[in-house]
Amino acid sequence: MQVFLNFITDLGENVLVPIMIFLVALGLRVRVTTAVRSAILVGVALAGFAWIITDFTPIVTKVIHQVVTTTGLHRSIVDTGWQSAAIVAFDSPVGISFFMVGLILEILLFLVGYTKVFFATNLWQNWGFMIWGTIAYVATHNFWLSFSLTVFMMLITLWLAEVQADRYADYFKIPNSTVAALHNIENVVPAILLDPLWNLIGLNRVHLTPANLKKKLGLLGEPMIIGAILGLVLGLLAHLNQLGSVKAWGQVFLFAVQLGAVMTIFPMIASLFGQAFTPITGEITDRQKQGAGRTIFTKKRWFVALDDGIGYGEPASLMLGMLLIPIMLVLAVILPGNRMLPVVDLIALPFMMESVMAVYRGNLVKGLATAVIWLSLGLYAGSYMAPFYTATLAHYGVIAATGASLVVSFNIMARPLNTLIFMVWMTGNLYLIGILVVLYLVAQFMLRRHQGAIWHYLETMAAKNWSEKG
Repeated sequence: MQVFLNFITDLGENVLVPIMIFLVALGLRVRVTTAVRSAILVGVALAGFAWIITDFTPIVTKVIHQVVTTTGLHRSIVDTGWQSAAIVAFDSPVGISFFMVGLILEILLFLVGYTKVFFATNLWQNWGFMIWGTIAYVATHNFWLSFSLTVFMMLITLWLAEVQADRYADYFKIPNSTVAALHNIENVVPAILLDPLWNLIGLNRVHLTPANLKKKLGLLGEPMIIGAILGLVLGLLAHLNQLGSVKAWGQVFLFAVQLGAVMTIFPMIASLFGQAFTPITGEITDRQKQGAGRTIFTKKRWFVALDDGIGYGEPASLMLGMLLIPIMLVLAVILPGNRMLPVVDLIALPFMMESVMAVYRGNLVKGLATAVIWLSLGLYAGSYMAPFYTATLAHYGVIAATGASLVVSFNIMARPLNTLIFMVWMTGNLYLIGILVVLYLVAQFMLRRHQGAIWHYLETMAAKNWSEKG
């Protein structure tokens, strides 16, 4: 198992995902040349995404740190980013065990028709389940309790990924696609639950999308300009005490240009993902019209779990994520009882918003309203999880076990639904855990029995956001 784990981690996500796409394409019985082209194009898109985000993350993090210092923002729990979570997830006995067993289970659940999501194409994201089991194991030293939590998190994720799949594939224009990253998929829950309320108060008639902003505001509505303006505001806040310096103004304008560049370049890279799957879907469609080449993959509609980087550069997801950066800093300060300050993972906000934008069909007002409510609850969830998270990082030597301060990942731990599940599991009470399992099984039965009706309902709700009367 360790050899297999080392093999996977040594390959890395940018190589592993294209390999899985290539194998799936062969399973779909497309031509080898088509499979190779699609796999390489996915790899190119992931590499481009990784290059930009690797360079951009420290730039944004530095500016946010400066904003925090200059404005005097302070909380006892600091967000240090998701990377540490991924490291410890692969170090724990629960994590290592699940990585192998979970992969086999995910494939089996797909093959027997329990889920329509083929998760193995993005098996790297298994660490999102593994970290919760790892934290539970450090806290309880109970392997089976922690391992069962990891499996349950995976099952919930597959369910949510399938519920949103039709909307996701439609919105991002990639047939048979979805994402199934635990730390982002739970936002589907508030997006669906709050949608009737937003329609009731007329937010669906506020026709505010990136395309409409550009149409109504002209130059000021372009993502590049919006990014530059936001960068200018954040840059000014970061250098409030140095505005008498030419160098400070240079840094302010530089960050404005950098944020404008990101808002321009990321959508270009995101479009590569769609181009990667077009040859595969086109060839399958042509073959099905001829009534040939049916496989286990093509007998019924199914969805391939893609890397969530596919949605990062989508204009609405990216724009909403960037707009939420200053908003989340303000909320962290004004919300009573909150002890957490999001910092490093603020750059991950577009990841968190892509499923929300798919459900709302790019309606920025609905997305913003949902994000403010759910991510505010997330700050309290992160405050609760911080002691467990800090203890886990200290246990595996990622941070010094001094107990002097608490750290957390905003992207991974500030999750209301996941935290609620964790809290129930931590009781060790079989009756409470059993209630959760029964609720899940009922939800799974309803999905299998009424999948078409669920997708039709979400499609109908999404269509309401496109009224030309707004």
